[in-house]
Amino acid sequence: MIRYIKIALVASVSLFCLVYALQNIVNLQAALWFVSYTTGMEAHEAYPAHFGPAIESTAIHWAMLWIIIALELIAGLLAAKGTIDMFKARTASADEFNNAKTYAIAACGVGILIWFGLFSAIGGAYFQMWQTEAGGSALANATWFSIQLALVWLLVSQKDE
Repeated sequence: MIRYIKIALVASVSLFCLVYALQNIVNLQAALWFVSYTTGMEAHEAYPAHFGPAIESTAIHWAMLWIIIALELIAGLLAAKGTIDMFKARTASADEFNNAKTYAIAACGVGILIWFGLFSAIGGAYFQMWQTEAGGSALANATWFSIQLALVWLLVSQKDE
């Protein structure tokens, strides 16, 4: 039963990441606005001074958005591959099942890099996105997402016997 739960969790990670990527693609202009608004450091009243520059280049905004989308797609596809590998190994030996988790664990790691590394560390700390309503909401959600992915990573990483 534990193996099936782990497989279902990794399938959920795949769905989660792929749906976010697709939502960003379907709402491309809104997503671009958000990246532009956040990296432009507008409406920063609590901490108005910054040690580094805001990003005002539309080309860089597009690049940043496509990096986010690409990483979401990569995480989702890695998790899909991990789900398939784990499902194929569901009745195999413990060693084989543990080895089948490689892509699943990598997917969770990429997801954490997106929502903790990009959104929290860079968006929250450097771009101070917590200072705006839109940025604060995204930062809070990114925190939840990275925690959820970390929990799946920890659960799936547990050795099966």
